[in-house]
Amino acid sequence: RQEAAEYYRGHGVPQRMEEALNVLFPLRPADLYGELANYFSKFSKAPVICKLLGRKVLDGVGQPTLEVEIYCTVKNYEKKICSTVMPFHSQIPENVLSETTEADEKERKDSVSTAVEWVNDSLNTMLRDLEPTDQCKVDKMLGEYFTRQEEGEKENQKQEEGAESTLALPSCTPSATAPPVGKKAAKPGKKVSVAERTIPPAEPIESVLCGSLAIGGTSLAVAKAGAILSCIPLYLHIALLKHSQALPKEMVLPLPMITLLSCEKIPPAKLKLVKEVLLIPPAQLSLKQGIERVLDVQKELMTLLESPGKAQSKPQLADSKKGKAQNGGKKAPPRASKRISHLGCLITGYDSLEQPLLLMQTACSNLGLELGADMYLGINCAAHELMDYGKGKYEILTGTLKSPDEMVDTYVELINTFPFIIALIDPFRKEVRQQWHNICCALGSKCYLIAEGAASCISKLKTDQKINTPTCSGLVLKYLNQTKVSDLIELSGLLEGQRRITILGSPDGESSDDSLVDLAVGLGARFIKLGGLSRGERVTKYNRLLAIEEELAKNRTLR
Repeated sequence: RQEAAEYYRGHGVPQRMEEALNVLFPLRPADLYGELANYFSKFSKAPVICKLLGRKVLDGVGQPTLEVEIYCTVKNYEKKICSTVMPFHSQIPENVLSETTEADEKERKDSVSTAVEWVNDSLNTMLRDLEPTDQCKVDKMLGEYFTRQEEGEKENQKQEEGAESTLALPSCTPSATAPPVGKKAAKPGKKVSVAERTIPPAEPIESVLCGSLAIGGTSLAVAKAGAILSCIPLYLHIALLKHSQALPKEMVLPLPMITLLSCEKIPPAKLKLVKEVLLIPPAQLSLKQGIERVLDVQKELMTLLESPGKAQSKPQLADSKKGKAQNGGKKAPPRASKRISHLGCLITGYDSLEQPLLLMQTACSNLGLELGADMYLGINCAAHELMDYGKGKYEILTGTLKSPDEMVDTYVELINTFPFIIALIDPFRKEVRQQWHNICCALGSKCYLIAEGAASCISKLKTDQKINTPTCSGLVLKYLNQTKVSDLIELSGLLEGQRRITILGSPDGESSDDSLVDLAVGLGARFIKLGGLSRGERVTKYNRLLAIEEELAKNRTLR
């Protein structure tokens, strides 16, 4: 008894028990023991990580990816807190050889298997007993672990190359740098102009360390666990991390860039310049109103595509100032294939650049909406997929090629003709810095010029507190591979310092995990690019965005 009394007195139990009884008696709570538990819980130790569990799961297109579960010791008991599923993004361009696709799929499977091993072995041991609310410390340790793995991989490659060089026969034939997979090479003996020789070659595809998914998945799982244990939503937890625990008085929701059309680039379709056509609701609408308006446009669009005559009966061109309809006599778009892409939007093919834009304008006009006032458009050009490296030009239509300088003129004419286009994504390859500068000078005051392909690897963007990308209005950031939550926070801050906007983007291989939306809201992103309003893994994120809007409006913290 004496030993027990000393033990409890040493922990201040009698004093706190007396305080609890005195506080609760006037309240006379209906659940007395529940209130006692709540009272004493604030004196318990902070939860710590006790186990990480990685497993292979399937993403929204049936491909393998990584899920990370996090368990914590909470009041002496092991408890599962949350899990996160990492998206996977392939860097292989469309319409490549089947051998290349098979190699990519094998590499993906190996990467996921290695990531599962990292989580269940090394990271599980390394992060044990750390507090999940200490995101900076966790991310620092994850970064150091990734660096060690990367250095080890480089050392192994050097040893393998050394062994191969001792076995290889000497050759007097100089090596040549081949164009990226799926692109055309110059014919032997063909003369190449000086202008074409100056086209910067494509940068090699950024290598992704096998297993790097484990870093991003673990960092995000820890952030989610920290939010849950702090009893706050993830977006608020991210905002507190970004603003050094200073609670923002108001929060702004990102505007959605909603993909309505995915333009097919195989015959008989001729248009190659446009990969996606996106609708952007005006900022004065609530998010709910904006999405409802986009859904109306989508339904009207389907009606027009099912009846090509209707689309043909109202061919229109934009007024140069207000985006009002004028008769342009353009050819109607082909009949829709009624296929939904992995981006959650309709796949259609076109013969000219004007066709998808006129179709969108007709759909809006039929609903009494004016493009440029009631709705805006964005275009994902994906110019890195258009380059003919043999000729040093972009193939914007089948058989129609243009030099980088000619492309600047093309975009200027496009925006002047269709002023309701307020965003061009990847109008050039990231290597042609001069043309990015030129188009920003020409169009920077009229629309956003956004780099997406140049921002594929977040961890490599930061160079001496600078962002190594072409001149542009902003970047599409994607949470992939070894990206950590701290990396996103730091990079968004750097972009704000350069007066550039942040766009959080959803990769090709998405899952039903909706954490990306909370990241976008917490970081204060200007836009969020989630794909279309079809497919469960896409719609889940839009639903999360709507739920956050309701919550912020209810708390009166929505600006």
